[in-house]
Amino acid sequence: MKRRIDIMEHSGEAVRAMRQVAKYVHESGLPPAVFELVKIRSSQINGCSFCLDMHMRQAKAAGETDERLWSVGTWRHAPYFTDAERAALALTEEATRLADRGETVPDSVWDEATRHFGEPELAGLIFAIAHSNAWNRIMAITRTPAGAALRAAAANPLSSG
Repeated sequence: MKRRIDIMEHSGEAVRAMRQVAKYVHESGLPPAVFELVKIRSSQINGCSFCLDMHMRQAKAAGETDERLWSVGTWRHAPYFTDAERAALALTEEATRLADRGETVPDSVWDEATRHFGEPELAGLIFAIAHSNAWNRIMAITRTPAGAALRAAAANPLSSG
């Protein structure tokens, strides 16, 4: 797969805005592990190899276990996730697949999320899902290949941080 455009090179202001959204999510009270799971699951659904590769590596570096990482796609059947994480993953799937459903986000999925997260965390979760889906689309459209972030960091170690 050949990258169509280096989007990062041509969209500095937009990238800064996306980083502000991520900063908001981190400050919302949403647990960091949930944010990582959201990014991984939406990337799996959207088929974004760049994002999936990057977020799996980041989650592993942050201490996620292999069992949890291997099981994100089968979270309903794996014993490694809390009820709150399952609620976040269910909401992620529903919100990522809006066009695939008759009803956008079913009340039962929303109600389960509200059982585990307060309104500030729910707002963070909603923005985490939207943020990840936006990046998935950007990287899929541009055909940015898996490992591109790793190669860029290796080529310019002073700019990563």
